[in-house]
Amino acid sequence: MYTIKRTLNNSNQLEYIEIENSNKSCYAKICVNLGASLQELKLDGKTIIEDLSPLTYNNTYASSILFPFANRIKDGKYTFNGKAFQFDINETGNNNALHGLVFDKTFQIVNQKETEDSVSITFEYVENKESRGFPYTYSIQLEYIIKKDSLDVSISVKNTDSKAFPFTLGWHPYFSSSDLYNSTLNFDSNKQLVFDERCITTGVVDVESESNFEIKDKNLDDCFILNTNQTQFNTPDYKLLISASSKDNFLQIYTPPKANTIAIEPTTGVSDSFNNKMGLQILKPNETYQLNWNVKLI
Repeated sequence: MYTIKRTLNNSNQLEYIEIENSNKSCYAKICVNLGASLQELKLDGKTIIEDLSPLTYNNTYASSILFPFANRIKDGKYTFNGKAFQFDINETGNNNALHGLVFDKTFQIVNQKETEDSVSITFEYVENKESRGFPYTYSIQLEYIIKKDSLDVSISVKNTDSKAFPFTLGWHPYFSSSDLYNSTLNFDSNKQLVFDERCITTGVVDVESESNFEIKDKNLDDCFILNTNQTQFNTPDYKLLISASSKDNFLQIYTPPKANTIAIEPTTGVSDSFNNKMGLQILKPNETYQLNWNVKLI
């Protein structure tokens, strides 16, 4: 049986939801105040996601949901339907807008269900105020479904405004390996994005599709256009298949300054999508966009 427990960290006043099964082989920790982000995850006794301390959430955006844009927007500027908009700059060193608007929002629990074999919990964030860079209202429902050997992250974004808006969507999890040097990735891609010194997309180059992408001592901050919707992460202790339900699939890979940790980020768009239009979608008034990411031990 699974249990759900709410806890408060008195040192930082952050509220967490902790989920655990009876034999303690599955565990999840979600921070309500940080975009309902998944901070820890254990499946079938394997540590999949762990706390990134001493790195901070402000610098890592660990497991954050990236909306209304994934990655960056150059200078925070874009045009839509002939009008110019300006996001706040939160990557000051590169003068970019980074990772959207909901990564630090407080979500509310709207549904939860515990059974013998699984647990589901649904969070919601409702935005009723139009911001300067994104003058639209919307709501997001984020559901986590945890089973013995899998996690589903399901998102529903509803346009509650009277105007259509542009968007991309992403997820920013960091996965743990006991030995990242001897871990690999499998994904199908023959195109990689080219970034400038500010990590802004400037083009696409052809690359050879590698059956086994070796991580070893690489310092990664790379993005690939996927030909399929699946990425496999192979470690000495477990193998993980990450799948997406979206039509357009991009894979951002990043190695942070923490040993044996790698960000494997499924996204529907790329750096500066609001300007280069790669993966950019339009959500009309009263319409809902749904997306599911599945993480499964294999």
